[in-house]
Amino acid sequence: MRTPLGAYTIRIDSIMPVIRRSELLKARLDRFSRVLQGVENGDITALHRARVASRRLRELLPVLQLDHDVAAKLNRRLRRVTARLGTVRELDVLLLLIDELHVSRRVRTGPIARVGVAISKQRDDARKRLFHQLPVDELRRTARKLDRLVDELAKQEDAAGTLSKGGTNTAKSGWRWAIGARVAKRASRLHAAIDKAGAVYLPERLHDVRLAIKKMRYALELGADASGARREPDLRTLTRGQEVLGRMLDLQMLIDRVRDVQAALTPPSLGVWRDLDAVVESLDDDCRRLHARYMRARVSLLAIADRHVRGPVAEKIASSRRVS
Repeated sequence: MRTPLGAYTIRIDSIMPVIRRSELLKARLDRFSRVLQGVENGDITALHRARVASRRLRELLPVLQLDHDVAAKLNRRLRRVTARLGTVRELDVLLLLIDELHVSRRVRTGPIARVGVAISKQRDDARKRLFHQLPVDELRRTARKLDRLVDELAKQEDAAGTLSKGGTNTAKSGWRWAIGARVAKRASRLHAAIDKAGAVYLPERLHDVRLAIKKMRYALELGADASGARREPDLRTLTRGQEVLGRMLDLQMLIDRVRDVQAALTPPSLGVWRDLDAVVESLDDDCRRLHARYMRARVSLLAIADRHVRGPVAEKIASSRRVS
């Protein structure tokens, strides 16, 4: 005798973890707060993690059903954090790439050392501006504001009884549907970015694809945390795609810096110019190989976008049919 679909639905809901808005915010805030001391000490890894944590917080804020003015103000603060940290992070990455070239001895060290000196000076200047325009105390104030918001959300949830029945009430679970809609929106933009980039090596369009992958990954992580659904295969594919494109675009940025040093040679030197040209050729070969890897992953990325662009309603219907 066939078991009714409803019986399966009740069983699935009963074992799914109940996640609250305050818990999602607290987990992401903790990641941000833990690395602030490292940022103050100038640690490269801590700076990168703080930037990633600020992006994850920005992805969460719009679905928390906060007061519009409060959400907008917090989002502006976090956007400023992301942008300021990003300037320094990009220069740190370029210096790490130059160190790799030194170690691998793929190119002559003299020419690439010229580029390293120029970037190092820019990085030092950017760090001074960062701590002048965005002191760590300001980052900690932002963290404290978010911590107070965690407490407010927790009190609201306790008062409303959001833990009852696994959050099945529509009003109580509206923010979950907002996450699903956000995932669908990110998936649609990822599909559009991949289509627009096509199969030709165009760094600007591929940069848009990388950003779309990154935002899709953060939204999918959020959806997985909120629902308890397993998304590891999709997240791994998105992460690999982001890493390939990120590496490729970092190399392209380094090529642009080498060209800048070439143009500023004083006095002009044909020998140094040719040595720098050799560096550019080597980096460009790496970019082409990475682009080939992206093209192989492109089909999987499009499949993920297609699967999630349908939105939470279509996905729930499809899941119910599979269970049936």
